[in-house]
Amino acid sequence: MRCHALLALAGCLCLGLASLSSADDKPSGEKIALADGKLTLVPPAAWERKEPSVRIIEHEFAIPAAEGDDNPGRLTIMGAGGSVEANIDRWIGQFEQPDGASSKDRTKVDKLTVDGQTVHLVDITGTYKDQRGPFAPAVMREDYRMLAAIIATEQSGRYFVKLYGPKKTIAANEKAFRAMVESLDVQ
Repeated sequence: MRCHALLALAGCLCLGLASLSSADDKPSGEKIALADGKLTLVPPAAWERKEPSVRIIEHEFAIPAAEGDDNPGRLTIMGAGGSVEANIDRWIGQFEQPDGASSKDRTKVDKLTVDGQTVHLVDITGTYKDQRGPFAPAVMREDYRMLAAIIATEQSGRYFVKLYGPKKTIAANEKAFRAMVESLDVQ
């Protein structure tokens, strides 16, 4: 009898811990506005809002580093011009492959529709040329990964959501990133 009670308690604790661990993947309910409020996204509660490091970035978040990673991840959101293809190519150009292979050949690009809007998803891994401003020198960051989304709207233009950082940190936040992109709401 005592054994059954302990097993039941352990099962409840495991279920509780599982729901806690996936809570970071869920949006926090604190919407962020884009395009003068015509678009909204809901970031995860575990991501820390930061003052954008440059003026063209509308929203910026620090993503907690995964165990074993020295650096946190970074998420930026901004509106910008240029074609979808040109921006994807620019992002690919920010990566080098340690074995000299083509970053373009190793990049995954997907497309989905969220609230009637086309969203292009990009996934790149390699050595990232981290350049925080147009005149800042690039810092080469090995074993980095970028998940990015281009939200293409008819009325409000294009918005770029870019998450990058150490591979383990980005992998730990991949579901949360996808949930945030899928939270897109068009007014």
